[in-house]
Amino acid sequence: MNPEKIGRYEIKAELGRGGMATVYHAYDPRFEREVAVKVLPREMLHDPQFRLRFEREAKTIAMLEHPAIVPVYDFGEEDGQPYFVMRYMPGGSLSERFKKGPIPIQEAARIFERIAPALDDAHAKGIIHRDLKPGNILFDRLDEPYVSDFGIAKLTESTAGLTGNTIIGTPAYMSPEQAQGEPVDGRSDIYALGAILFEMLTGKTPFEADTPMGVVVKHITEPTPHILDINPSLPPAIEAIIEKAMAKNKEARFSRAAELAAALNNVAHGEGRDLKNIGDLTRDVSFQTLVAKRIERPDTRAQVPVPARVPPRKKIGLLIGLGVAGILLCAGLFSAFLFTPGLLPFTLFPTKSLATKTVDIPASPAPNTLLPSETATLPPVLVPTYTFAPTSAPTNMAAHSLTPTVAGLPVLGGADMIAFLNGNNIWVINVDGSGLSQVTTDGTTKQDLQWMPDGTHVSYISGTCIQYVDINSKEVLTITCFMSAKYLEAFRISPDGMQVAISRDREIFVVPFDLDRLSQVNSRSDLTAMNGCIIYTKVASKDVRWSNDGQKIAIGVLGVDDAGRQVDMVQVLDIKRCSAAEPRVMDTFPASRFSMTGFSKNPVIPSFDWNGETLFMLNSSIRNEGYGYLYGYNMETYIANALDPLGSTCCYQDAVWSPDGRYVLFAYQDILQGADSRTQLYYIPYGTIGTGASYTPLPLPDDFFQNPREKPQSALRPAR
Repeated sequence: MNPEKIGRYEIKAELGRGGMATVYHAYDPRFEREVAVKVLPREMLHDPQFRLRFEREAKTIAMLEHPAIVPVYDFGEEDGQPYFVMRYMPGGSLSERFKKGPIPIQEAARIFERIAPALDDAHAKGIIHRDLKPGNILFDRLDEPYVSDFGIAKLTESTAGLTGNTIIGTPAYMSPEQAQGEPVDGRSDIYALGAILFEMLTGKTPFEADTPMGVVVKHITEPTPHILDINPSLPPAIEAIIEKAMAKNKEARFSRAAELAAALNNVAHGEGRDLKNIGDLTRDVSFQTLVAKRIERPDTRAQVPVPARVPPRKKIGLLIGLGVAGILLCAGLFSAFLFTPGLLPFTLFPTKSLATKTVDIPASPAPNTLLPSETATLPPVLVPTYTFAPTSAPTNMAAHSLTPTVAGLPVLGGADMIAFLNGNNIWVINVDGSGLSQVTTDGTTKQDLQWMPDGTHVSYISGTCIQYVDINSKEVLTITCFMSAKYLEAFRISPDGMQVAISRDREIFVVPFDLDRLSQVNSRSDLTAMNGCIIYTKVASKDVRWSNDGQKIAIGVLGVDDAGRQVDMVQVLDIKRCSAAEPRVMDTFPASRFSMTGFSKNPVIPSFDWNGETLFMLNSSIRNEGYGYLYGYNMETYIANALDPLGSTCCYQDAVWSPDGRYVLFAYQDILQGADSRTQLYYIPYGTIGTGASYTPLPLPDDFFQNPREKPQSALRPAR
């Protein structure tokens, strides 16, 4: 019979039970979210040192922060039983997926590329998993993998032992040194990864025997089976990867999980499919930033031979004897390991999770320290009654006459001009506030302003049409219209002007930026026919921002929280391989990363922007349909900062980075003035935020912005 409560957590159902733990699906009333509670046996508390050990290790585990590690929210003790509280993951475990047969190598590569940095990050902190297995690799609602129970196995060391040594783990994935009770490091987890990869690609574990001890002995004494004998359809190089990962001598294995993941990724996507030796393919990859940075692979790679199979060490005969003698003593212990539950489904995107981490903002931060801001979904609007023919749309915008930087025109942050919306019309102004000029006069609803590569045109979306206007002649042209689309929310050109990302009906299409071809595109099938890089359909997608290198995009997506509510999130996708497979999700926030004031009540992100490297700005929605609290987020450190440039707390909107990443432009309304507050535009040095500096808004006419609910959606023109 299940308990009704454990601590403050209300038990809903039992998820799994084994010798070392029982796992419950529970509800946390304090934070209003679903959780998983893992209860450890009472017997553990018989060790007088366990309580101290439990608290120390639990704190260490709870400090792990990585997008691919299931976070531990809480720990405690209830009626003599220690417990952990973790995120509830609804996507099931990797072991459950084995029921459908072997997993394609491309999917295995995707999973490893995400979880490998998590393992390396924990290893760098001195935390070894010790029980890595398919049941401890879990998936969220978006099918993204996570490592669970990280480090919890270490807590059981004081409760199990054999001849003075501790043997913790699951026999099918246990490294030789772990099986012999020797000290382990991160390479023991890498061995387990090799065994898991073997099972993913073949449907069988590397070693099988009638008893758990028999499996353990095979890990110690027998060479790794040839994976191609079981699945000959695999590329030949996969055998070298398995050999290296599962080398008997840990010195011969991959030194980091990221190296294993990169080698697998190369082979899975056709790079080196015929290699017989796997070299150190990723020495330039920092394991701390693999999730947040593109893997750079040089054209030529030194090929390091896979070490020959290492013969059993001399003491193995003695160990086998001890193992046989201890079979009866260990049978119960290993049975517990075999059946420890690993089906911890964990919360995907809770609306209330960890408290916002607020840190002092440095006076002169590196220009690549924050992440992009997101733009809220705008409701569909009617297509304007007029139509501009796209007959003169050029293939290359650079063919138009460029507007050179005017002599004496101020340049700040690498920009010289601002385009923004007021009264549903486009206006432009110099970055110092001079030269205010109205560009359009039609008054139709517009969104998603962006300067086009030639510097003389501003593109925008009006209804279901994509248009652009010449700021000098005021001529408006239509690129194309998607008359059957319900939503058209983004038209974003890549920094090099070669690609464009289009959000149509909550799908993202990345296609060549060719205005002649785009003028003939009117439907989803037309976009697909352009043979673009990606059609992203896993989640409902909205706005788009590009990385500086054009190989990643940040998109606004619609997710679902535990209460079934629709919530906004930002996802960063690596699209460099998107022609071969779906893009890799590099990060998702705020999700469990941080909370924003007002987000739990109104879970929308009205605007976000990206500096193209690691820094984002985004805001919550408190008033006037999108003005709220401003936050910065660093995708490399996973730390969010509450930003308040004007020292009045609220409210900000449409914050954007300058071309060089040193300035920020934003709209502001002082909430303390209530209905009398007016929209103002500020363009300030980012490095001075938090220093007590005072700022002056751009000198626009009094009461220039008449509609307090209108979003300026400002865009900065790079100076030429």
